[in-house]
Amino acid sequence: MGVLESFSLKGRIAVVTGGAGPQFGSSISEALAEAGATVVVASRDFENNRRFVAELNDRGFDAHPEELDITSPKSIDTLKHRVMKCFGCVDILINSAVVGRSGNFDEQTPDAWAASAQGNMVGLFALCKAFVPGMAEQGSGSIINISSIYGVVANDPGLYEGTEMKQPPDYAFVKGGMINFTRYLATYYGKMGIRANCVCPGGYTNNQPSPFLQRYEQRVPLGRMLTNEDLKGAIIFLASDASRYVTGATLMVDGGWTAL
Repeated sequence: MGVLESFSLKGRIAVVTGGAGPQFGSSISEALAEAGATVVVASRDFENNRRFVAELNDRGFDAHPEELDITSPKSIDTLKHRVMKCFGCVDILINSAVVGRSGNFDEQTPDAWAASAQGNMVGLFALCKAFVPGMAEQGSGSIINISSIYGVVANDPGLYEGTEMKQPPDYAFVKGGMINFTRYLATYYGKMGIRANCVCPGGYTNNQPSPFLQRYEQRVPLGRMLTNEDLKGAIIFLASDASRYVTGATLMVDGGWTAL
C-alpha cells in the first residue's frame, strides 16, 4: 500500500456523534465521506441532520442520518442496534457530540454541572460501551474523541474581558477527563486491534465579539482562529491506516496555542 492509499477510508463504516453540528461535527462527517467512508451522521436535531446528509448524498457520498440524544441511554442503544442491523460493524467511532453548557463558575449550579456530566461524560462512556466490544470482536477499530485546548490548558480570562462570553468550568472538566479516558481505551484495547486517540481543537471562529477575536488572533502563533477545514486532515489521519501505529495520542489542532 502506498502512503497516499493508506489515507483512504473506502469500505469503512464510521459513526459520528454530533455529526451534523456546525462546529466540528459537519466538517468531520464531510471529511470521512470525502475519504470514502460510509458515514452514519448521528445528531439530536434530526431535521437538520437529514438536510445535511442529503447534501452529502447529492455530492455522491454515502451518508446516513440517525437521531441521537447522548443524554439518553435508550437513544444510544437504539443507535447501536440500527447501525449494526444496517451495516453489521463499525470501524470508526468519533465522539463529537456535546451537551450545551452555561454560566461562569459563580453562575453555574450543581444541577447544571450534573446535567453536563450526564451527557458529556456518561454519554461518552455509554457510546464506547455500545460500539467498542464489536470492534474488539472484529479485531480492529479507531476511536477519536474530540476534546479541546481547554482540556489541556486553562482558559485565559483576559480574552473575555469586555464581552458577554462565558467560561463554563464544566467544559474544562469534561474535556480534560476525555483525554485521560482516551488513554485508558488505548491501553485497555490496544492488543485487540483498537486504537483510541484524542483531537484537541483550538478556538473555532464563530462570529465572536471583536475584542475577543483580536486578542485571540494576537496570541495564537498562526494568527487566526480555527475553521472547519483545519480539522479534516487530522481526523482522516487518525481514522485511517496512515496512523496505524498511533494510539493514546492527544493531537493539538490549535494553531500553536498550547506551544506558548
